[in-house]
Amino acid sequence: MRAGPFLLYVVGIAFFCAMDAIMKALVATNPAVVATFWRYIAALLFILPFWWREGRPGFRRDMAVPHLLRGGLIAAAAFLFFWSLTVLPLAEAVTFAFVAPLLIPPLAALVLGERMEGRSLAAVGLGFLGVLVAVGTDPTAIPRARLLGVGAVLLSAACYAGSIVLMRARASRDGPSIVSILGAVVPALLLLPFVLLTPEGRVPPRADWPLLAGAGLTGAVALQFIARAYARAEAQALAPFEYTALFWAALFGWAVFGEPLSWRTLLGALVIIAACLWQARRRAPAPA
Repeated sequence: MRAGPFLLYVVGIAFFCAMDAIMKALVATNPAVVATFWRYIAALLFILPFWWREGRPGFRRDMAVPHLLRGGLIAAAAFLFFWSLTVLPLAEAVTFAFVAPLLIPPLAALVLGERMEGRSLAAVGLGFLGVLVAVGTDPTAIPRARLLGVGAVLLSAACYAGSIVLMRARASRDGPSIVSILGAVVPALLLLPFVLLTPEGRVPPRADWPLLAGAGLTGAVALQFIARAYARAEAQALAPFEYTALFWAALFGWAVFGEPLSWRTLLGALVIIAACLWQARRRAPAPA
């Protein structure tokens, strides 16, 4: 077993959850589309050194269409998720977003031609069971006022799953730095018209700039780890490790926003960890 890609992915997810916590603070005082746009601009500043260090790889024409499509999915997923943080607790929003790993294996089979293996689907299903343990299965537990937020998260998850599959398709071909740069530039360009039409304020106040820098840094580092993981392993092999975000989101939600940690969350996290360890032991990543 080569644990490298799995470890890279888990660390990348941790950084993404740190970014989500920062963004939750940003969208509390800024329109979601404005905070999302400037988060990508900030991320670009931190991604460029990675690109320079890798020898400044060039951009090719064949990159345009797939990265434009991926960028559109990223922009939609990010805006919808960050907007949902204005009405949902961080851990709850991340939990509902866990429909994404369920979509990755079939999308990877459809788009990439990956053979959809039973053990990968079983690991994803076991991880989702951990989510159900963490939040319960009673639909009445979701207040009506939050249904719109939940709908935004679910649509975001579908867009995110599509972007992950496209990342897997391009990561080994284009390299992590190109994938990261275009993963910031294209969404920013697509969001710019909406930012210009925002009457509340197109630039966050100076007091929020340190938060923007933090969101940019954590997002850039997360993309580097995750792109490298997808360059070495199949999408469906890594899908169950998306669920480790439950632990990180609960941790950041408790530490930053005082959101309580329940026994359900901890028990669900243990089930998720079991699913990830089982997947890592049963499946060796594709060679780099």
